[in-house]
Amino acid sequence: MHSEATVNERAFAEGLSFYKMTWVFITGSIIGTYYEQILTLFKLGVWENRSAVFLGPFNPLYGAAFVLVVYLLYRIDSFVIAVFVGAIFGGSFEYMANLAQEFFTGSVSWDYSNLPLNIHGRTTIHYALFWGLIAAVMVKYVYPFVSTFIENMSPRMGTALTKTLIVFLSINMFITYSALIRQGLRHRGVDAFTPIGEVYDQVFTDNYIQEKFPNMHLIVDDTNE
Repeated sequence: MHSEATVNERAFAEGLSFYKMTWVFITGSIIGTYYEQILTLFKLGVWENRSAVFLGPFNPLYGAAFVLVVYLLYRIDSFVIAVFVGAIFGGSFEYMANLAQEFFTGSVSWDYSNLPLNIHGRTTIHYALFWGLIAAVMVKYVYPFVSTFIENMSPRMGTALTKTLIVFLSINMFITYSALIRQGLRHRGVDAFTPIGEVYDQVFTDNYIQEKFPNMHLIVDDTNE
């Protein structure tokens, strides 16, 4: 009984549990943010924010993608097949994320219309293949390390920290994306019809949002013309 209790005490977030996937989401969000910032540094020579929330270095799109590719590719043994499946997923995910951003916020953060083999400017064939390669590498080589690190966390500390981060990220994402939706409505000429909307207009101004997300561009004005 003592040895079994010791084993159980050491176990935290085993398998593909909710807590483990929460940490996979957080890990992917952070990796994605710094990947884009380093890429921007090499391309433009500037260290520019690429997080997708108001607070912290988190890009939830990358976090969600990391979680989904773990579920998709975890049991695929062939690296080549993993790349192929990851490419289909990566291209589709990028396309849908771009479409959702445009629909809900009237803005886009990337446009590949000037690149060859692009699909409505939302993704390209060669980017899809690149995402497939990244997905396979993340699942086959990065995820095992992340999984082991998570499972070795103290259950008490891990549980408390996970719950804290869930609350923090949920509030962070809700405020961020509701502010972006409000910005899109504001640029469509829709007045705030609640006190919260009025506060959003005063606090989350266009300048504030542009400073936080310098690669995001509103398209609602072009749509209305």
